Amino acid sequence: MLIKNTVKHLKNVIKHKKWVFHYACKAGIPIQGAMHDLSKFHPTELIESIMYYKDGVSPLKESKKANGYSKAKLHHCHVNKHHYEYWQDNYDNGCEPLIMPYNYTLELICDYLAAARTYINDNDNIDYKKEYEWFMEHKYNNKAISMHPAMLEFIKQVFEQMAKDNSDDILEKHSFMERLYNTIVLKSLTNKGCVI
Repeated sequence: MLIKNTVKHLKNVIKHKKWVFHYACKAGIPIQGAMHDLSKFHPTELIESIMYYKDGVSPLKESKKANGYSKAKLHHCHVNKHHYEYWQDNYDNGCEPLIMPYNYTLELICDYLAAARTYINDNDNIDYKKEYEWFMEHKYNNKAISMHPAMLEFIKQVFEQMAKDNSDDILEKHSFMERLYNTIVLKSLTNKGCVI
């Protein structure tokens, strides 16, 4: 069982990394795509993921169910800058989400798209409308989420365009994407005086 779980988990990780790299190349961040999620091979993440591996279920959720927390999840989110959980400050006062740099926000979008191809669709097709709906339900409309509102808005607008076009072509419009990000961030800073 241990060997079978190891093989299945590593297969998922490699497939996920392949798709992140695919999207990262389109987004103009190929080196980040190649380096994406290397921490999944770190013993803290790898051992727990194998121990709690279950087909179709996140091993980190299974660990959290069993233990009340996941060491792998904590490690993963605190060493990978494409996770919004990494960009937090002011812990003693309930936490304050920070604005993520543009390149890491792009990597997060690539991560979401790759996760859909790896864990949900399990094929080479993706329904961008479903991705948009997933984002709206699980992230954008989630009042408890600790992602900076400007990041939520930027990702929402990108996924909204993908759903409208049923395509990821927007990722290749590098100058448009950067202008969109900068416009949303600037508006956020002007309106609220947020911290970067």
